[in-house]
Order: sequence, then C-alpha cells, then structure tokens
Amino acid sequence: MKLGDISVSYVRGLLNAVEALGGDPIALQQQFSLSDNKLGQPDGRISIPRYMRLGFSAIEQTGRPDLGLEMGRNVKIPFFGLPGFLAMTAKDIEAACRVTSHYERLSSTNCRGQSSFYIEDGKGIANFYSISPYNEYNLFVVDAVLSAQSKVIEWLCGREGAIERVEVEFEEPAYAVAYTDCFQCPVTFGQSRNALIIKAEALSWPLLQHDKNAFLNLQKICDEALVKATRDRSLSEKVMDEISPLLEGQTPSIEQVSDSLGMPPWTLRRKLQEQSTSFQELLNDTRKSLAESYMRDTNLAIGEIAYLLGFSSPTAFQRAFKRWTDQSPGQYRKQHRSKT
Repeated sequence: MKLGDISVSYVRGLLNAVEALGGDPIALQQQFSLSDNKLGQPDGRISIPRYMRLGFSAIEQTGRPDLGLEMGRNVKIPFFGLPGFLAMTAKDIEAACRVTSHYERLSSTNCRGQSSFYIEDGKGIANFYSISPYNEYNLFVVDAVLSAQSKVIEWLCGREGAIERVEVEFEEPAYAVAYTDCFQCPVTFGQSRNALIIKAEALSWPLLQHDKNAFLNLQKICDEALVKATRDRSLSEKVMDEISPLLEGQTPSIEQVSDSLGMPPWTLRRKLQEQSTSFQELLNDTRKSLAESYMRDTNLAIGEIAYLLGFSSPTAFQRAFKRWTDQSPGQYRKQHRSKT
C-alpha cells in the first residue's frame, strides 16, 4: 500500500507559483524528472512523498515558506479536473463544496483519509484531513489546499466574505502574517482540524456559472469515472483502504470498518473468510505495507510512525517491523531509501 498519489495538475500549479515568485520551475522539473510529457498526461499522478519533496525544494529555491498560500492565490478550475468544472456549474456554494469533497479521489488519494464537507451549527465545514506530524515538508500542502478552496469559492460566486474563519491544525508558523493577507478573515492555529468555516448565509450564495443541464451531464461523467476508479478493487483492498485512516493512535476494530463499508461485522468476517483471509491479517498487511512506505519515503521518526500505525509504543513497532522484514527500521531505511 502506497502513502498516496496526486494529480500532476497540482504539480503544474506548484511550478506556476514558483515562476510567479521569480523562481526556476525548469530546474525543479529537471531535479525531479518531471518532463513536459509527464505533466501533460490527463491522468498523470506522482506519489505524495515525491510531491512533498518537490514542494520543500521549491520553498528552498524561492525562499518563500508561504509558497502553499501563493499556490492557492493562483489556482484555476482546470487544476481540479472534471470535478472542478462540475463544481463550477453547481447551484450554490454548499453544492460546490460537496462536489469537491465527494469526487476528491479522482485527483488524489491518501492513506490518511480524504477531505469532507458537512454542516455544523448551521455553518459549512470544508475539512481537509490531518497529515500530522507536521514538518517543513508538509505545511505547504495544508496551506495550498485551504488557500485554493477559499479562492475558488470567491471565484465561483463572484463575492468575497464567504469564509468566517480558518482553522489550522499545526502551531503558528514563522510566516503567520501571510495568512491574514491571504484569507482576509481570522486564522487560528493549533486547532483540532484543518478547515474553512463558511458562513451559514453564504452556503446558498448562487454561483456565476451555474447551469443545471451542464451540471447533470458532468455529474454523470464524474460518477462513471469514480465507479471506474473503485470497481476493480477487491473487498480486501477496500478493507485496507478503510483501515489506513483509522490507524492513527489506535488499533481499528472490525466494527469500525464494517460500518464504513455498510455491512454488519459478521457479514464482513464471512466474506473475508470466503477470500481465505481475515480482518486481522489485513490489519497486519496494512501496517506492514505502510510501515515500509513511511520508512522508505519519509523522514518521520520511528516514534511518529509507530503512532501513525496505531502501535502502543516505538518498541512495539520496532519488534513488529523486524518480524516483517528481518531488518530494524533504521537498516531498512538506509537500504531502501527512495531516490525519486
């Protein structure tokens, strides 16, 4: 199991921001072997770890730790692919936000979870899942997502002021002043989520490009694409997909996973048994695969990885890793460190 991947359209957005800031996007393309052909592929993807390393290198090159915020300022609907055009033709802000979260899988996947939109106390919550622990490699990802969502909402309805406040999970960074300029509303750090809080009255603001027929036609295409992206996955793969985002700080239960899949626990046990596997085997396989990816593709400390995989302690994780690979985590990282 991989940590996730993201559409190359987001890479193009990052490179455009670098160029706007006076940087050298071509040098970054060469450094990360991102040819124009690769970036022009309609369904092209790159891994999440590679994308984060690209962002870190871009920040180093430009000297702008607020690069993610700048990416959001320059966002364009085509960067979101078909779901972007679907959101554009929706009737109001609430409908557009529901579209972008529901069809997120068409442009990105992450083992940590997926974005969501829901109503809380009458207000809209556009929530981007946690990617903690935070470091210099991933702050820009949260910045870019929240900034882009904010700017797209403004563009779609042609009005400012829809966002009441912004909540950010990580602690206040050194470039915090840039958030005020970017969002034009209160921003609070060290919160329990990464989210845009949308004013209750703004949820029904009509969109400039709303077209019912276009929306229905595009929705049909997006639904077909979403089905295509998921229909070939076996039940075991679907179970592992559900296990991954539940691992952080805990050991997921079969009840949690079966509920997400819309079936009773005993039905899931029976179906897995018919496939000659079990929930415990899939839990172990998920942890093993993610552990290898974290050690190979990230700089996370062993204690951080242990927490992300739901182990009771770093020692418990180290024992399990040695059992899986016949190597200590450190030995594995040194031998298998990704060069891409």
